[in-house]
Amino acid sequence: MGGYKHIERCIGTYIAAHYRNAVETGVGKNTGVAQILHEAGVSIRSTDIRQFSQPAWLPFTLDDVFEPDLNLYAGADLLYAIRPAEEMVPSLISLARRVNCDLLVYHLGFESYGDGGELIDCGVLLHRYFRHQNPSNSVD
Repeated sequence: MGGYKHIERCIGTYIAAHYRNAVETGVGKNTGVAQILHEAGVSIRSTDIRQFSQPAWLPFTLDDVFEPDLNLYAGADLLYAIRPAEEMVPSLISLARRVNCDLLVYHLGFESYGDGGELIDCGVLLHRYFRHQNPSNSVD
């Protein structure tokens, strides 16, 4: 399997192995990763700034990551974006911090933001820009 389907399979397989409740931001028309997650039993929902027709199994809500509705992300352990515009990444990091969930980004080519975050090679390169903080592990 080559090309974009290979990318989707790598990302979907990695997420399904590590997370249980994910939100894809900027889903657009490509629901390939979301479908892999859905079929693996991961709770998945999606957002975008534009309305797109989505499959019945994929909950979708209009939202703007620059002014997000935090309620849409409640309970997520992962926020992910595939090929987001670079200017979206700071807002995605802020959103992940505010809802305390991991943030994974798949960039186009060799793009990255800032220091590139933690790199994860799952067959393609993912950038983890934020890792959730577990309050039960914190030291006062």
